[in-house]
Amino acid sequence: MAVNYPPRLKLAQTPTPLQALDRLSAQIGGPRIWVKRDDMTGSAVSGNKIRKLEFCLAKALAEGCDTVITCGGVQSNHCRTTALLCAQLGLNCHLILRGNAETTVDGNLLLDRLAGASISFYSHDDYQRRGDEIYQQWIQHYADQGSKALAIPVGASDGVGLWGYVAACEELKADFDREKIQPKHILSATGSGGTQGGLTVGNALFELGATVWGVNVCDDEAYFINKVATDIGQWRQWYSGLIDPAFAIEDLSINVIDGYVGPGYAKATPAIFELIKRVAEVEGLVLDPVYTAKGFLGMLDQIKQGRFDDSDDIVFVHTGGIFGLFAQREQLQF
Repeated sequence: MAVNYPPRLKLAQTPTPLQALDRLSAQIGGPRIWVKRDDMTGSAVSGNKIRKLEFCLAKALAEGCDTVITCGGVQSNHCRTTALLCAQLGLNCHLILRGNAETTVDGNLLLDRLAGASISFYSHDDYQRRGDEIYQQWIQHYADQGSKALAIPVGASDGVGLWGYVAACEELKADFDREKIQPKHILSATGSGGTQGGLTVGNALFELGATVWGVNVCDDEAYFINKVATDIGQWRQWYSGLIDPAFAIEDLSINVIDGYVGPGYAKATPAIFELIKRVAEVEGLVLDPVYTAKGFLGMLDQIKQGRFDDSDDIVFVHTGGIFGLFAQREQLQF
């Protein structure tokens, strides 16, 4: 199906490699594991968020905005990427961070500071109660100063950001053709739902023939089924002029592999840190404790349980996050 994209900036280093993990696959057994290396979309801006921001920041510029406001945890990969890209584009960036203002300036937060982002800290409970109100307060604050701000949601996960992983599926189609493989399963960690939503739509648009799975790193299966469906519905509504009317979003399957959140969002068990070390030692691939290691653990466990036995090849989308590992370095036992 032909795909017409909305305005987009060229910010990511793409296409990213598709890499086979043959040594690890041999150890685990089951299908051959491939990794889509979206941890290589840039250097300091590495990860999945830049793909979404290519569309979100194009929207900001098209609407004449000079400021971008967005939100995330203190070690948010999305906020770090947004701050650095705004600096590249000459935009002001205001980050609403959920957490303690006394947090050590390390990892993603260090890069937020280096990029010159304005930062406001709010407690988790306060943000949960007043998230929309906080956004609106800051939008009005900048309007009062004669500026125009665009609010980008957590993870750039909405109908705009969803385009990032629709486009990534066009890359995956070329990857699969080049490697002469036909994976029946594509997995990623899911924390705000946008990557999973884009993969779900793109998988259908480009006829990849796979089942897309999100391994949730927070909340639960019901939450993500609803969140991804909401994002896809927004995308369909906002871009109806670009989408073939015959494309039936109601036929899309939203699939979540629950049970690997552990103690909570951004909280990891010793098993996660052992997995990070193992994968780095065996394949030279660095995972992070917030997103990718939890997603990877879920994938390996489901391989052992036989969920993917119907496929010779499966794909794990590496969404980045290395800087979040630095902030939890004390959990690595050497």
